[in-house]
Amino acid sequence: MIEAIKQLFWSSRPVSWVNTAYPFAVSYWLVAGEIDLNWLVGTVFFLGPFNLLMYGINDVFDYESDLRNPRKGGIEGALLAPKWHKLTIWAGVVTSIPFVLHLFVYGNLTSDLWTVAILFTVVAYSVKGLRFKEKPFLDSITSASHFVGPMLIGAALAGANLYEQKFLFVALAFTLWGVGSHAFGAVQDVRADREAGISSIATVIGARATVSFAFAAYTVAGVLVLFTGMPSALSAIAVLPYLFIVGRHFGITDERCEDANRGWKRFIWLNFFAGAVVSLIIVNYAQHL
Repeated sequence: MIEAIKQLFWSSRPVSWVNTAYPFAVSYWLVAGEIDLNWLVGTVFFLGPFNLLMYGINDVFDYESDLRNPRKGGIEGALLAPKWHKLTIWAGVVTSIPFVLHLFVYGNLTSDLWTVAILFTVVAYSVKGLRFKEKPFLDSITSASHFVGPMLIGAALAGANLYEQKFLFVALAFTLWGVGSHAFGAVQDVRADREAGISSIATVIGARATVSFAFAAYTVAGVLVLFTGMPSALSAIAVLPYLFIVGRHFGITDERCEDANRGWKRFIWLNFFAGAVVSLIIVNYAQHL
């Protein structure tokens, strides 16, 4: 039992829990103006069960390729032995159901539609027959939705107008941030993915072009933030550390793709800082509802 819990814990990527729970918690609280049962249920869901469902499914369907990837087996991703696969899938589904049912019962049409959409992308990213993670560019967009989605669900659940111009700029900027992060993260796995027969944005256009793409995504995200008005426009400065890290790898080749892992490890901790910046953007939005 203890070993099973340990496997499920690491499969859920605990270092990334805040990346999904925080956007929901902050957006809901700032729009609703209070902490209530919906806030508690949604925050707990996106903190644990959501990540177990998302990353657990990924670990199960990526097992064969993960065996060839030296990054797996630690903070950057679990190497889940086959004997834990069935348990992981069931644990992710069973622990998610009560929370999802609550979100549907107490939600509205907009929040319900976004919940369905995000849960679909969680499954579609990894499972056989869909495998969005092997469809170049769609892989990065889908990955980004896993982090932007909780923010959209939280805001919609609290009654926000998601089509208000400022919110659209925020959502698009956050999406491009996620796209850039995924694309840059794929660079380090170019050789491992090709050996495993896995397609990704990086295996298709190459390490160097993917780095340029990620740099462009971060740049546009920063520019979009400038159109959200003061003081949130000042948060565009948060893009600079990402541009610096990505820019250092402009000359990378497919043969040296693993060198990007140094930058990716910095991303893991830099994301906590980015989360604080995103909260400033949402605060500004909430104040003008």
